[in-house]
Amino acid sequence: MNKKANKLPSVETRYYFVDEGGDGTLFASKGKVIVGTPGCSRFFMLGLLDVADPVALENAFQELCTRLVNDPYFNGVPSMRADGRKTALAFHAKDDIPEARKEVFTLLREMDGLNFFAVVTDKMSVLEYVRQQNERDPAYRYQPNELYDYLVRRLFKDHLHQDGGYEIMFSKRGQSDRTSALKQALEAARQRFTKQ
Repeated sequence: MNKKANKLPSVETRYYFVDEGGDGTLFASKGKVIVGTPGCSRFFMLGLLDVADPVALENAFQELCTRLVNDPYFNGVPSMRADGRKTALAFHAKDDIPEARKEVFTLLREMDGLNFFAVVTDKMSVLEYVRQQNERDPAYRYQPNELYDYLVRRLFKDHLHQDGGYEIMFSKRGQSDRTSALKQALEAARQRFTKQ
């Protein structure tokens, strides 16, 4: 891949939104490998959406949401009701019906000023890494956050420190506050970039 082809013009502030597809789970209780079984994805993806104008995107989403909620076609769809606390409040692929997902995809495709980047890993490769770590250190225990933080470093390696400033919004994962760990992962990405 030609890195120069992916270089975006420098801006005063760049707005990044980060979310994952799948999860970092490898094992069930008692160490049983469940990668690729029903309910456990084979791949894990971390995506970054670079948004030139977050306010315009938010307004476009609000307009789309209002249009869909008021569309008689969607009467009776539970996720479209305000008391359902799903699509009527915010779009989310796991909660949205296919017709709503299609509308969101169309909006994103037609919106100017969006760039998407992602890193994808095969969790079978991660499993092999974990097994190697266990051979070196029997006390080692894999944690899904370890994979997430590694992918943050990979994803941001070429997407930081080229603009005036950054506002990075990570989707919330679980109940714990991971702000410090994510800052460390971003700092590691910065250091990797400066070593190039």
